[in-house]
Amino acid sequence: MASRPFVLLSVATTIDGHIDDASPERLLLSNAEDFDRVDEVRAESDAILIGGNTLRSDNPRLLVNSEKRRADRIAAGKPEYPLKVTISASGDLSRDLKFWHFGDKKVVYTTDTAAPKLREALDGLADVVSTGPTVDFGALLDDLATRGVERLMVEGGGQIHTQFLAQGLADEIHLAIAPLLVGDATAPRFLHPANYPGGSNRRMTLLGTRAIGDVVLLRYAPKVASS
Repeated sequence: MASRPFVLLSVATTIDGHIDDASPERLLLSNAEDFDRVDEVRAESDAILIGGNTLRSDNPRLLVNSEKRRADRIAAGKPEYPLKVTISASGDLSRDLKFWHFGDKKVVYTTDTAAPKLREALDGLADVVSTGPTVDFGALLDDLATRGVERLMVEGGGQIHTQFLAQGLADEIHLAIAPLLVGDATAPRFLHPANYPGGSNRRMTLLGTRAIGDVVLLRYAPKVASS
């Protein structure tokens, strides 16, 4: 079996840890320079993953926007766009979402129960892969490896980031901190309560810091070192 992809979690939060506010409009946390950095990371990835909840709420196209970066991918023998990946345990994903109609290939990981509904709804738009009675993140990574994915960028949302970290599957975190405060307990957060490997006393390894205008990028290696 091919090695599982390198998993990079990419997120922007406010100073008080929110990834959005509670309003109907999406809260833009990054500045133009940081959005361009994210585009560069997308271009360097073989696949980009976003959760079904975020797909429904934000309705993103999830593309590499830079023409030059897309041209560089083609010159390197890669598809113009990375594989687009989503997860839905419920199978409640509309065929009308922008995600399915832009870019290159798409795949959705789901459960045995929801798979038939998704195959009918997304016929001709995406591969539908069931990982069993629940969404199995390890099986998801194994399947992506068979598709030639060596580097996976995960763009959220909070439930997805939480699962990758709680299951010890994330290799790196790109955490962009925006100089904003939301102050609303109902607003979504980067991470949810979970039993994280190593507990609350385990310190991650800091890989680097960088100021990007008024945003600060922190890079961490979250995995527990094997003994």
